[in-house]
Amino acid sequence: MQGVLEGAKRCLPIEISGFAIGLVFGVLAGQAGLSVAESFLMSALVFSGAAQFVVLGLWATPLPVAGIALTTLVVGLRHLLMGAALSPFFSKLPRLKAYGSVFFMADENWALTMSEFSKGKRDAAFLLGGGLVMFASWTTSTFIGRTVGGVLREPARWGLDFAFPAVFLALLVGIWKGKSDLLPWAVAALVAVAAHHLLPGQWYILLGGLAGSLTGAVRSGA
Repeated sequence: MQGVLEGAKRCLPIEISGFAIGLVFGVLAGQAGLSVAESFLMSALVFSGAAQFVVLGLWATPLPVAGIALTTLVVGLRHLLMGAALSPFFSKLPRLKAYGSVFFMADENWALTMSEFSKGKRDAAFLLGGGLVMFASWTTSTFIGRTVGGVLREPARWGLDFAFPAVFLALLVGIWKGKSDLLPWAVAALVAVAAHHLLPGQWYILLGGLAGSLTGAVRSGA
């Protein structure tokens, strides 16, 4: 329980921006034609802001189910890398606890959890605590954004479009370990930018993550 509470507490400041992102998603979901129930259920069942925003861009009649499924898969493949990083710490947990916690894994609470583990802490419940806060914030803000979307027709006018970059800038600062991190991050950024320009779809997310991870692994081995 202590780990759950600590994870929840650490995620609260980040979820100020996360809540704003959920508001934007709710507004855009309404503009795409999703009902309040459909918007809420997407956030509760998918629970992936990156994938959900991409899907909104594909939302049309008739619904391109195959395209949406493939795009969501590509965007979500980064979770393979994130899950692999958690494996040494979660492998000894009962499966129900491990997989139940991983359902609530997102970029933010994963980054905070890995930061905790790098300091020698080993309470896997930290991930769950942060994830529960994020889940509650994401679904609630989606509902509010979809309900009051008429007031927030242009999220950029309220500065809400900067919420996504703000969250990840805060995470990067929090996990920065010094100049030793520069090479993997630079490789990841270069590969992601190149893939974004050269390949269709969202492959740049996976390829950038793979390139950075492999660079970090090679450098550590050396």
